[in-house]
Amino acid sequence: MSSDTVLVSATEKHLVTITINRPDKLNALNREVLENLTKAFVELRARGDVRAVIVTGTGEKAFVAGADIGAMQKMTVPEAKALSDLGHHLGDVMEGSPFVILAAINGFALGGGCELAMACDLVYANEKARFGQPEVNLGVIPGFGGTQRLARRVGVGKARELVYTGDMIDAAEAHRIGLCEAVFPAAELLEKVRAVATKIATKGPVAIAQAKVAMRRGDALLPTANELEAQAFGLLFGTTDQKEGMAAFVEKRPASFAGK
Repeated sequence: MSSDTVLVSATEKHLVTITINRPDKLNALNREVLENLTKAFVELRARGDVRAVIVTGTGEKAFVAGADIGAMQKMTVPEAKALSDLGHHLGDVMEGSPFVILAAINGFALGGGCELAMACDLVYANEKARFGQPEVNLGVIPGFGGTQRLARRVGVGKARELVYTGDMIDAAEAHRIGLCEAVFPAAELLEKVRAVATKIATKGPVAIAQAKVAMRRGDALLPTANELEAQAFGLLFGTTDQKEGMAAFVEKRPASFAGK
């Protein structure tokens, strides 16, 4: 499942870590990395036993410093559209995965790196992390979902400000505006994120998957979104996990979910 540019490792039961591995390019995204990331998530979805995935970058400088500008510089219009389609497809695969995806931002998360982080369910950063959508500085715009996901995370006004100015913000500001969930000391980042992932992995996986579907579609009209939530809620009562989870609660013991 691993490649030279995307390393996949199982660290604990039901928990997988994906590391983007181009440290000489600050883990910049190119076609190969996008394709390898997509392949990795598709294969993890097919396994059926994965409940949480951590995404991070190699080294101490960058999560993903952006897309590979050298590779993009001479692209034609069709080539650029095809690259954008790859980035959007990756985001769709990630958001449509039944497991929770946690970003561990260990440095720069700029451009495509910020967009990759926002395609994750939860974003955690170390104190050295930097976020931004600087594409307007290059005469282009975010191409992997940034114009859409950023507003959904931080609000329309702040998203416009970040996209229009191309400004970079530090981890504290990212936390303040809701772009990341928490900021940790650099030495503790992976440990803290693994603790959250491990906790999530003990919960009902079918319930988590349905929660992702309901929350992803929550930008629909409220009555429609509430009906979707109600349907998912009712559906879960036909699962083994619901019976085990509630029995364990009543019996005051830890639940042991089977994912069925």
